[in-house]
Amino acid sequence: MLVDDNPADLFLAREAFAEFNGGIHLTTCSSALGALDHLRDSNTTRPDVIITDLNMPGLSGLDLIGLLKADPALRLIPVVILSTSSAEEDILEAYSLHASSYMVKAKTFPEFLAQIDAFVAYWRGVQHAKQRHR
Repeated sequence: MLVDDNPADLFLAREAFAEFNGGIHLTTCSSALGALDHLRDSNTTRPDVIITDLNMPGLSGLDLIGLLKADPALRLIPVVILSTSSAEEDILEAYSLHASSYMVKAKTFPEFLAQIDAFVAYWRGVQHAKQRHR
């Protein structure tokens, strides 16, 4: 799941994840509140990981992490911040709320594609390891 209020960033992310030829199901939400509503819907399949922007109107990415980690049904879903902010206080706050990772958005589309490739490779490895240990 990707949560970002910027339509251009959502479009670019859809393009980047489409490179995996259907190997990944990406759900997008344009707000933290929309993501929470989606996740709390009993008919929704829970994502393997949530990627959220940090700075969004209304509930921020940090607010979203706090609410997810306070919800027993959602707290174990890994949450990754993907933001233009590289401010140390933002990074420290995200980790203090138990974010799984913090990525600073790449500046160009080719760099963003490489960033998404690395992200997917990492999380596929995590999922593979989880399945081996079940």
